[in-house]
Amino acid sequence: MEQFYQVLTWVGVFLYWLMIAAVTMRVVFKRRVVGVSLAWLMIIYIIPIGGVFAYILFGELNLGKKRAERAKDMFQPYEDWFQRLTDCPGHQPHLMTEHARPINDLCENRLGIPALSGNTLSLQDSPQTILRSLIDDIHDAQHAIQMEFYIWHPGGLADEVATALIMAAKRGVNVRILLDAAGSMRFFRSHWPKLMRHAGIQIVEALAVSPLRMFLRRLDLRQHRKIVVIDSHIAYTGSMNMVDPAYFKTDAGVGQWIDVMVRVTGPTVAVLNSIQAWDWEVETGERHLPTLPDCQLPSSVDAADMIQVIPSGPGMPDEIIHQTLLLSIYQARESVVITTPYFIPSENLLHAMKGAAQRGVSVDIVIPDKNDSLMVEWASRSFFSELLTAGVRIHRFQGGLLHTKSVVIDGNHCLIGTVNLDMRSLWLNFEVTLAVDNAEFTQQLSWLQQQYIADSHPVDAKTWHDRPIANKLFEQFFYMFSPLL
Repeated sequence: MEQFYQVLTWVGVFLYWLMIAAVTMRVVFKRRVVGVSLAWLMIIYIIPIGGVFAYILFGELNLGKKRAERAKDMFQPYEDWFQRLTDCPGHQPHLMTEHARPINDLCENRLGIPALSGNTLSLQDSPQTILRSLIDDIHDAQHAIQMEFYIWHPGGLADEVATALIMAAKRGVNVRILLDAAGSMRFFRSHWPKLMRHAGIQIVEALAVSPLRMFLRRLDLRQHRKIVVIDSHIAYTGSMNMVDPAYFKTDAGVGQWIDVMVRVTGPTVAVLNSIQAWDWEVETGERHLPTLPDCQLPSSVDAADMIQVIPSGPGMPDEIIHQTLLLSIYQARESVVITTPYFIPSENLLHAMKGAAQRGVSVDIVIPDKNDSLMVEWASRSFFSELLTAGVRIHRFQGGLLHTKSVVIDGNHCLIGTVNLDMRSLWLNFEVTLAVDNAEFTQQLSWLQQQYIADSHPVDAKTWHDRPIANKLFEQFFYMFSPLL
């Protein structure tokens, strides 16, 4: 019997070694960013069995068989739709500035989506302004409303939005809402879905979370886009979820969330509508490709309203927003100002920011002083010393959880949308960013960023260097996991 147990033990050890070897080879042959591969190998070796199990669940970008098949069938019709945008009068590549043209070339070549002019933009920088504007537009809606959000949290003005949508549906407006199942869990457990569906509103859970599907699809893959389209005429996108900050995470100890949204009219609305239609079809199989924009341009057109829509995530070209960020920073000649709630840059982004500062460009990064993710907060701090040494200025915002995701380059070109500066946003989730070539709008965003900086404490290099050794150890520990956060 003792010999039997010895044989059983050796067989178990061999099978465990075989499992570790197989997963290790899979990690290596995926040829991802080196830091991501090393982080996964560390987890697999340090946590017996559990590390392998975690990799199977979260280690690879698996959208699920049904969604992947739908996306594959969708490529051609959507590619044809985007290609026809080049015939729109709003496609004026010769009017682009030197900052916008390389980004347009990158997105046209990789995404097939051209930048379009003939738009109007309004920067809305407070929850009350955003939600009141949205409610007014919903009340004026005549035909259709499409929405998608990562989080819908009941309470306050968010409930007024829900009431306005119910009223719109009852007067015959076609309303479709796509919400991430994990982010909007509180909403789906409330009474609102039943009320809305009873009024005729279509509500779909994106990427439903279920233990039964854990081996069929990556569970932490999330629908992180925020898009509203009303009557194919007005669109909103930006960092704000469908929440009233006065009622959202009030016990988290980080203050109210600070967000912005961009209200857009013009041909770019149809492009945002097509991204929402893509997400809806991937989830439901129903096709609602919008009509092409009219692109009726004013008699005097310049590049002051050129917008490039850049979606990313499964089904989109790899790293497209990451590439756009790098390109924008490398083009900077005078200044780069970045605001982000979650700051865990890739190695390439880190080098780009350091390189910009070292060649004399003014680089400012504004992040929340307190974060709702402890792991992200400690991992973020691990980059401070390297950036401060290179001459980058880091500002810790005191007025709440700064959730605005924005980049302003040289005061005349900007990126604004849903993307955090972390690996999850840049490589995993469904995201959307606007590259805006509009001096007036960019100046408004720049002024807002300066208000954030005025309400921040700068990180002093000497004081930071003298922080407790325990803090440094915590930072380095979480830094090892930063490629996965």
